[in-house]
Amino acid sequence: MDQSANSNSPAGRLACVEAEIAKACRGARREREDVTLIAVSKMHPVQAITPLIAAGQRVFGENRVQETQEKWPALRETTPDIELHLVGQLQSKKADDAVALFDCIHSLDRPSLIKALAKAFDKAGRQVPCFVQVNIGDEPQKGGCAIAELGALVASARDADIPLAGLMCVPPLDTEPAPFFALMAKLADDLGLDGRSMGMSGDYPIAIMLGATHVRVGTALFGARA
Repeated sequence: MDQSANSNSPAGRLACVEAEIAKACRGARREREDVTLIAVSKMHPVQAITPLIAAGQRVFGENRVQETQEKWPALRETTPDIELHLVGQLQSKKADDAVALFDCIHSLDRPSLIKALAKAFDKAGRQVPCFVQVNIGDEPQKGGCAIAELGALVASARDADIPLAGLMCVPPLDTEPAPFFALMAKLADDLGLDGRSMGMSGDYPIAIMLGATHVRVGTALFGARA
């Protein structure tokens, strides 16, 4: 059997996700190229990542700086067009490492991190686009900027010349995500930001219908983590 036809193979899972993205884009009257698929490879070994690279996936997401340092340098040597996104929380003390490793950061959520990233950009001589993470469900256990503080944080980031890609959110678990995605789309519009990093394995088609520009998909591509 052709591996790409097997939905349990990496290539087959990628094809299924791509088909769902294309379907959602058609339903929303959007172009497929308007949505970036980020394959979230956190806690998955190199052996699980290489088949997706072989199948054509080039954009990947990781949660932690240290794990990325261990896994990705060798992979990027063999496939230099890989694009890496930091989709987890970032400690200010890790800003230098993050700027060296990642092509995009999805977790800018506080003034201290703005300062740390601005210094890291100057030191590295490069800037990395950042999504401002919003605590869209006002959940105390989650990272992200409170909605009431979002305008001030975005203004501070702009004053510090941080290149803003858009907003990012994770809706509350076991809750209908559509209202949270719609709210984030409105917040992004109000702030003049184009990017919306929203939607994961269980809800990315809904997120696309409501304007997601980046979807962060892990389980649907890699299967459950060990």
